Amino acid sequence: MASLLEEEELKNIQEHEVVQGTVIQVSHNEAFVDIGAKQEIPIPKNELAYPAPESAKDVVSVGDVIDVFVVSKGGENGYVLSKVKADKLAAWKDFDGIVDRQEVLSATVTQVVKGGLVAAVKGLRAFIPASQVELHFVKDLNVYVGQTIEALPIECDIKKQRLVLSRRKLLEQAREEKQAALFETLEDGQTLHGTVKRLVDYGAFIDIGGVDGLCHISDISWDRVKHPSDVLKVGQELDVYVKNFDPDTKRISLSIKETVEDPWFARVERYAEGQTITGKVIKLTDFGAFMEIEPGFDGLIPMGELSEKRIARADEAVHTGDEVSVKILHIDKKRKRISLSITKAAHDAENEG
Repeated sequence: MASLLEEEELKNIQEHEVVQGTVIQVSHNEAFVDIGAKQEIPIPKNELAYPAPESAKDVVSVGDVIDVFVVSKGGENGYVLSKVKADKLAAWKDFDGIVDRQEVLSATVTQVVKGGLVAAVKGLRAFIPASQVELHFVKDLNVYVGQTIEALPIECDIKKQRLVLSRRKLLEQAREEKQAALFETLEDGQTLHGTVKRLVDYGAFIDIGGVDGLCHISDISWDRVKHPSDVLKVGQELDVYVKNFDPDTKRISLSIKETVEDPWFARVERYAEGQTITGKVIKLTDFGAFMEIEPGFDGLIPMGELSEKRIARADEAVHTGDEVSVKILHIDKKRKRISLSITKAAHDAENEG
């Protein structure tokens, strides 16, 4: 009679259904579960949780009553069971209508795949497209592997068991809230404290309180800058000057150099009109040649001051790299220009001789 009852109970356990079981024994690699069969059924750790835990003991303990999915009957142990599949079925039911609810989900990134990231959400596999990871393009997505991030569901197809998430939408919402608060108090001419967030060829994006503004490369320093990375580092904190902002386009133009005194004015105080100095020719133009007085501090030698002879091109008198003696003709502090003359310096030298 006992044997017949046992056989009847076994007949009631069908494939592809969820049944309850009690954890009888747990080792590092598996857990043994009693579902009322002739023997306890082992469940490997990769079928206990997604992503797979380091140890089965991290997921279940002896005495736990858990739901398991009957994958198939037969085999060495009588049944093949999966807690992961049971959890997924329960989770998909909870996910019905989640896109409309715009529920914020915690997603643990497990791997990088073509086009984005794979993440685990309540035991389900989710996909985060590369374009939905950050507010800007991310070159290396591997930095997110192992991280738990918050994201919004943008697609959920229960039938196809497809879940697509967006972290970018959450970041955009947070940015808009911070922008609205910032724009209420932001004014042209303000000096604010910021943090360098990203460097690009044409400048630096600087966080001024949850909102990024752009400091163009020409506004980074009073000296010439070949690339922002030559003078700035990501994470660096500094003061910035608000050149202008547009609430409609949400663009903020910043300047770093405006927060410090222009070194040109300190340098020019060391020179006077009529003084003879020497320097190196650094650039030829259609209207003359520029001479470096000091590193980052130049003066212009107009075409008519390059040579006593009438010349059509600057290279008829000087070449880049030439060391020349010049006389300071005029210092224009308003326009930050210094006019120099080779011919007048030569005249003075002859008269003194």
